[in-house]
Amino acid sequence: MRTCELKRQVVINRLLELFVEFEIRATWCVVGHLLLDHSDKENGQKHPEIVRPRHVWCRGDWFEHDPGGTEEEAPVFLGRSLIEKIRACPVPQEIGSHSFSHVIFGGAGCSRETARSDLRACVEAGRQAGLSMQSFSYPRNRVGHREVLAEHGFTCFRGPEPGWYRDGRMPAAIQRVAHLLEVVTIAEPPLVLPRRTREGMVEIPSSMVYFPAHGLRRFVPMSWRVRRALKGLDAAVDRQRIFHLWTHPTNLVDEMDAMFDGLRQILQHASRLRREGVLAMMTMGELVAFATAAARPGSA
Repeated sequence: MRTCELKRQVVINRLLELFVEFEIRATWCVVGHLLLDHSDKENGQKHPEIVRPRHVWCRGDWFEHDPGGTEEEAPVFLGRSLIEKIRACPVPQEIGSHSFSHVIFGGAGCSRETARSDLRACVEAGRQAGLSMQSFSYPRNRVGHREVLAEHGFTCFRGPEPGWYRDGRMPAAIQRVAHLLEVVTIAEPPLVLPRRTREGMVEIPSSMVYFPAHGLRRFVPMSWRVRRALKGLDAAVDRQRIFHLWTHPTNLVDEMDAMFDGLRQILQHASRLRREGVLAMMTMGELVAFATAAARPGSA
């Protein structure tokens, strides 16, 4: 809870200040529940319109921790004013979706009916807040029900990082060790290109997560994170590909000053490359529009 409170009270403001300073347009994929300004029970149940997922690790009702009430009473669960602050940024930001209630779309417990009801609630919450969202990031990066995304007007989603150990067949322990080796060797992150799925969606794979400084990861020098990101930016320029960096605002809570100093170094380098005319920085939605226009017959 403390992490979420610091995210709301401090981290979002600092991120927006950085984005204004370096004129960065970012995509913020937010949980749809945050778009609400109040949450009430209907016939004694919270959000009865949503078909509950059957994730094995969830013993009670999916919304049992939702305290209900107003944003002032439950600011961790309700955040309409927070989203309005992001939308009011002088440098335009894109608001995308991270589902309505953080259902794990790629998990066995998420049926198509659950995915549909969750996205329906998300789109409706966006409509009430004056938003039309097209970009999506999957909770826990577990991709699933892409056809349901398309049904609800989404055009793109963030896909997992490419790599031999991320194909879904490797045990979690091997994946963690392989990723650790990439970090400690400061390996160049993968460069990506958008691809069209059979559902008509555009997948934009991730290149690198700016991971937090808690747990064992607090022992990873900040310079390693920065150097990997700078390698990714320079390689993207050299090979005319995409370096897709992402993070969670909560990732910036622990060792906050150091995390923001590292992010500043990354954005400074990206801004310099943009001034030199060799790098373009885009939101997910802008990238889809650019790729779609470039694919039209007769486009240069």
